[in-house]
Amino acid sequence: MYELIQLFENVFSLNEKIFTKNLLPGKKVYGESLINVKGSEYREWVPWRSKLGAGIKKGLKELPIKKGSKVLYLGSAEGTSVSHVSDIIEEKGIVIGIDISGKAMQKFISLAEKRPNIIPLMADANQPKEYKQLIDEVKPSVLFQDVSQPNQTQIFIKNSEMFLKKGDYALLALKARSIDVTKQPKDIFEKELKEIEKFFEVKQVLLLAPFEKDHALFLCRKK
Repeated sequence: MYELIQLFENVFSLNEKIFTKNLLPGKKVYGESLINVKGSEYREWVPWRSKLGAGIKKGLKELPIKKGSKVLYLGSAEGTSVSHVSDIIEEKGIVIGIDISGKAMQKFISLAEKRPNIIPLMADANQPKEYKQLIDEVKPSVLFQDVSQPNQTQIFIKNSEMFLKKGDYALLALKARSIDVTKQPKDIFEKELKEIEKFFEVKQVLLLAPFEKDHALFLCRKK
């Protein structure tokens, strides 16, 4: 008999694995396992494939993404993590996934065609003014960013300043090696933290190893 433990809204743990309640029963997104418990279906959230999933696995204390949330997701790629966000927020929520890669966007659009709470947008996260009109219509209250650029902290701050209100939450998956391959990740995280703290209350910092090498996840609340 399966015994699910609820971690957050629509996020559960079972046998040291994490799951989201499947918005589209019977449908997989990236080859993940499906389980059935008391008439409901759940999709395994593989932490090796998702920075947010890795953060939950490593002990994220608070997940600001909930039922009905409106989420701006920068660096959506093919939509692996976004699909789990889609599960969590259910039909009344919206997640706008932004990526600059045309190849990734093709698969992401295909995913969005099946999941109506996903809005795909091919754009440059460095240029939030280009997509400001759409974001202003949705009015997201949560930002998640997974963008491997040298100026990823500045991108995070720029988008949060443009789209989030005081008290809104933002999560940053920071890749140290994209910033400077010559320095130790620990030193990079400490330096970037000081910059982030000018704009946010940083509630938690999680190192994502072994799931992601030289990555940290910052849970922040906008000042």
